[in-house]
This record gives sequence, C-alpha cells and structure tokens, in this order.
Amino acid sequence: MKIFKAEQVKEADNYTITNEPISSIDLMERAALNCTKKIRKIGKKKQTINIFVGPGNNGGDGLAIARNLHQKRYSIKVFILNFTKNYSQDFTENLNRLRKLNFENIFTIEKSESFPQIKKSEIIIDAIFGSGLSRNIEGLPKNIILFLNKCKAKKIAIDIPSGLFGEENKHLNQIIFKADYTLTFEYPFLSFFFPENEKFVGEFNIIKIGVHPNYIKKTKTNFYYTEKKNIKIKKRTKFSHKGTFGHSLIIAGSYEKAGAAILSIKAAHRIGAGLVTALVPKCNYQITHITSPETMLKIDSSEYFISKLPELKPYNSIAIGPGISFNDLTIEMLKNLCINYNKPIIFDADAITIIAKNNDLLNIIPENSIFTPHPKEFERLVGIETNNYKRLQLQINFSKKYKCYIVLKGANTCISTPNGKCYFNSTGNPGMAKGGSGDVLTGIISGLIAQNYTPKQACKIGVFLHGLAGDIAIKTIGKNSLIASDIINFLPKAFFKIENK
Repeated sequence: MKIFKAEQVKEADNYTITNEPISSIDLMERAALNCTKKIRKIGKKKQTINIFVGPGNNGGDGLAIARNLHQKRYSIKVFILNFTKNYSQDFTENLNRLRKLNFENIFTIEKSESFPQIKKSEIIIDAIFGSGLSRNIEGLPKNIILFLNKCKAKKIAIDIPSGLFGEENKHLNQIIFKADYTLTFEYPFLSFFFPENEKFVGEFNIIKIGVHPNYIKKTKTNFYYTEKKNIKIKKRTKFSHKGTFGHSLIIAGSYEKAGAAILSIKAAHRIGAGLVTALVPKCNYQITHITSPETMLKIDSSEYFISKLPELKPYNSIAIGPGISFNDLTIEMLKNLCINYNKPIIFDADAITIIAKNNDLLNIIPENSIFTPHPKEFERLVGIETNNYKRLQLQINFSKKYKCYIVLKGANTCISTPNGKCYFNSTGNPGMAKGGSGDVLTGIISGLIAQNYTPKQACKIGVFLHGLAGDIAIKTIGKNSLIASDIINFLPKAFFKIENK
C-alpha cells in the first residue's frame, strides 16, 4: 500500500471524481457509509454520539456519517463550529440532507461558553479539520479541541485528527485532537508511524472509499505500508533438499550471552534455512549444542569471545552481532568479515555498536548489507534526532549513502532501502518489546537470505512474519507474558496464515 502526502490525497479524490466518474458528494457518501460501519463496531447503539463538524469537506463527512447513524437509530448530536460562514458545497448539501430527515439535534457553537456537557459513556467524533489543514489551529476551534481532549468519552477522528499534519509535526504550540481511533481514507498518513503522534492517532483504521486505481498506480511515492497481501513465500518443490534452501552462518554469543546466539540460530532454522552453522566461543559450545541439535558449530579458539573467522565460501548468508561483545580481536574479526565476504551481511546488536564506534568500517561493508538496530543503536550509528520525521530523513540518507538497508525496529518497524524507499510494517505488538526479540529477527532475515530471497524481500518478509508470529502468540499467551522464544514457536502458524491467505 502506498503512503501519499496530504496534497496527493486531495489529488486522488479529484482524479477519482473526474475519471470514475463520480460526483464529490457521492464519493463523500461512499466514505461516510464505510466509516459508519466501523463506528458501529466501535460503539454501542445505546451510546450517544457527539459529532463536531467544521465548515469544510471534513465537516461534510461528519454530517453524512451523522445521517447514516441516525438512520440506523443511533442517538446523534451534531455540533457545528460556527467560526466562519464559508461552508463548502458538500458540507451545505449534507447539512440540508440531514435537516430533511427532521433531525433536530443540530447545535451551533459560536463561543466557548456554549460547549456541551459530554458524559464518559458517550462517543465524540472529530470532523472539524481534515488533511487539507496547513496551519496551526487558533480561536474557537482551538478552544473546542482543548475542551474535547479533556473529556473522558471515547474519541474517533475522521480522516486525520484535527490539527495533525500528514507529514512533519513539530508539536510546538500545535493544538491536536487526541483520538482513540482514527478512520483514515484509503491509505495511512506518514505521520501515523511516528511515536510522538500515537497519543493523537490512537489505533488507525483504513477505510476504503474506492479511489481510482489508475491514480494509485501512476502516482509515485517513497513510502509504503506492508500488508499480508504483499508477502510472497516461495513454494517448496517435491525434489527439494537441504542444499536447495541455503546455508546460514550466525556469528553470535560470548561469555554470559549464549542466549542471543541460540535465539538467532533457532529462528534461522524455523524460517526455513536448509543448513545453519553457528560460530561461537568455547564457553558457549555445550549449551548451544544441547539447545539446538540441528545446528552445526564452529568453535572459536578463544574461551569467552569470537576472534577468528572460518572459511566463508560455504555460506549463502552471514549474520553477525547478537551478544558478540566488544573485544579488540572481535572488532578485528568483524573488519575481516567485511573485507573477505562480498555478499550482503546482516549486522545486529553488538556489531552495530562496533561499527558506530569505528565508523571507518562503513566504507568497507558489502553493498546491500542489512542493519537491524533498535532506536538506541540507530542513534549510535546514524545520529540523534528527537523529531521522528527528521530521524526518518537521517535513516533514508544513511541507506542511500552506504547502499544498505536499515531495519529500524519498533512499532511499525521501518525498512529503508538503498534507493531511498521506506516500508512500514503492519504487524507486531507491544508484547514483543522484550530482550531477545531482535535476535530472533536477525536469525529470520539471515535464514531468508540463505534461501535466496533478495535483501529487500528478506527484510520485508522477515519483519512481517516476525510481527505476525508475535500477534498470533499473544492470543494464547498475552502481551505481558510473551517472550522471544514464543515468537520462534509461533512462526509456523504465521507461515500457515500467509500460505493460506
């Protein structure tokens, strides 16, 4: 799914109106009908729904939703913010349609003293400003949004929370509606994927309104949202054998960190690599051998850390980093790996920190290599930026400069590519915010590269399946109890769900 800028969203509507063809009022009705279906799932019939509308087309959406809910016998109140008489044509038409139903619960708000009483048991719908807003909110709209944000009622935003911009938000003096749910049309906005906006967006739901497919196809963007339909798993043929599915080398572990290696190894097996070898220090040998009997081992000559590389030719993929620590000989080993292996390498955890502290190594990493940092590792590697829109630009520039992929882990994990495109993931949950989850992802991506998926495919598929396994796991285990091993154990069900979509 493409992610468009706010101005492209407007262009998409206009293109659809011209080329379907369909009138703007009928396109609005289509959007309102589908929003109504979702609102009915969120709320209950006995709850009063308070719909606050502005003078533009977002307000027109709100009025059409009010009419549809009223016809379904919901208790509806409509509040028009009368800070201008300059109503849009579709707003006026929908207001007239609502009045023709002898609907009496239409109220006008002109000053702060006329704000309504709203109970905790009720619902608030924000249809004040849509994605066309390009300035900070002031005056009466500012006061009503501040008032609504203090209300304890459940809150739903239509299109985008009023006051939030589709791309960059600085939040300094920004007045933004705080939604529990956002019903956005056809595709999400880029700003929905930034952590600082979660308190405004809440849970976003994509409402299909039938934007013309030709516009979506021909319009360029660098931002995408990965869904289940985008994930393609290669089918295994009858005469396949273990050599068909590649050989992955996992360089991981040190004294006190055998677990990181074991999690990565098991994930590489579970994702389907034909063969998996682990390079571990002597102190990790016994526990690794017992815990993962499927794994072949290369035992380093050092007792507590990894100091030397094995012969690299047998391996179709190499991942390095989980728990390797920062010994000088380990750093030298990593450097030799970059020099002597001419295929993409997956760098995780301690390997990322080593490269961040020795950034001359960035000049020798193989092209199309993959970095899988969590936010702190990203800061060490790329730089600190508290504004997540600007942080995204740093990520993109880094990927382009060093011709690499960055998998920035977190909610809606973001994958940046060497050509500057970004893919936001749609799976995963807060229960996965546990030690070891990243080690599992490293093993998954390495196992996919071994099976001859491209680095781009391995990142997208790996991140999606990793998150999907976590989503399936919490249905049985719950978010609090989920651990990294559960992600590995539920990977088969994630595969099953993809293969039988």
